[in-house]
Amino acid sequence: MLSKLLMPEIESLIAERQLSILKEILSDWTPADIADLIIDLPAQDKVIVFRVLNVDLAADTFEHLEFETQEELLKAMGHEEVAAILNDMSPDDRTALFEELPGTSAKRLIQLLSADERKVAQTLLGYPENSVGRLMTPEYIAVKQDWTISETLDYIRKNGADSETLNVIYVINGKGVLIDDIRIREIILSSPDKKIIDLMDENFIALNVHNDQEKAVEVFKKYDRIALPVVDNSGVLIGIVTVDDVLDIAEEEATEDIQKLAAVQALEESYPSISIPVMLRKRGSWLALLFVGEMFTASAMALFENEISRAIVLTLFIPLIISSGGNSGSQAATLVIRALSLGEISIKDWFFVFKRELITGFALGVILAIIGFLRITVWEAASNVYGQYWFLIGITVSVSLIGVVLWGTISGSMLPLILKKLGLDPATSSAPLVATMVDVIGLIIYFTVAILVLSGSLL
Repeated sequence: MLSKLLMPEIESLIAERQLSILKEILSDWTPADIADLIIDLPAQDKVIVFRVLNVDLAADTFEHLEFETQEELLKAMGHEEVAAILNDMSPDDRTALFEELPGTSAKRLIQLLSADERKVAQTLLGYPENSVGRLMTPEYIAVKQDWTISETLDYIRKNGADSETLNVIYVINGKGVLIDDIRIREIILSSPDKKIIDLMDENFIALNVHNDQEKAVEVFKKYDRIALPVVDNSGVLIGIVTVDDVLDIAEEEATEDIQKLAAVQALEESYPSISIPVMLRKRGSWLALLFVGEMFTASAMALFENEISRAIVLTLFIPLIISSGGNSGSQAATLVIRALSLGEISIKDWFFVFKRELITGFALGVILAIIGFLRITVWEAASNVYGQYWFLIGITVSVSLIGVVLWGTISGSMLPLILKKLGLDPATSSAPLVATMVDVIGLIIYFTVAILVLSGSLL
């Protein structure tokens, strides 16, 4: 990484206050590399480096920084510096910054914007949270269908500098309604006297401004686009969403799902920056819930206290039985949650999932049952640890494993679908939650099988 290699030289220039040389060096760097450099620098040097950048480069660099670093720089800079950066930022990245800030701070910064930029910022922030409207930028190129290629290229040269992307040019009618999109290469390769209408096929994909941001992720993935137009309910083109913003959303959604799968409430901040009290609240509530759930496990064991006292050997296999059920349930839940997230399955596919997991769970249970029985056989042959009823104990453990693993896979696969049906996040059916559910039923299955198989012998 460039910033790592040149870090000693950069730090030396800062210490010696050779800022003109530093500015010249950084002018050849990409915004992403400068952002990496600023992140790695001590707090007192971050602002020094940022201030030597010209306004355009500073704005581009600012967009690549994490929110915590952005906030740190905003606090250290004067109002004029902050205003220059904010006015030069892309509207979508600026909206993302305002969303993270407390309401009072965001309002203060909005007042630093020019009248035009303030209007744009307030419009974007006026759309519902987590909607496509919050992601879009109004910086795009739109042309009319009766324009010639020559007129279109002249328009692009004159207005394209402020566009978020020039990969796709949008075609609108007299009322501003989107009627097509055309890749720039088609325009460039066409003869100057040809008209835009000659290139149109009226086959385009658009997002609605009120769509959920997850919808944007799905559409980008399906159609493999660099940018997509955003329209209102009347079909009027009001902005575009670019793939870089969608990738950020996809990363956030994946991170949130992973955290929920681990039975942790989604963290609004990065792991290094989140406070211990907030971390305790995010993790403690789930742990408390799971602890209460595990109390039912103790209650289930109490139901079979008499059987346990008469056949202590049964307790040796409790961890084996319940962990196998929990593991199989966690596997199923994780696979189904991911399939739902990727759009591979939906609620209506529940019976397909049920049949598949029924077969899979039974097969997995049989595999573990064979391994468990072989383990008991080998240990008995080596040490005679299980006594004269070792064969019946082996049958009990094997049959129990089939039942518990089967129950684990079915419950683990069905719970995410049930939650989605209820309008809840399927990722809430975390692996620990599924395991806790399986523990209770697993013990009931185990001791019920033990009573049926060992009645008249050990019991």
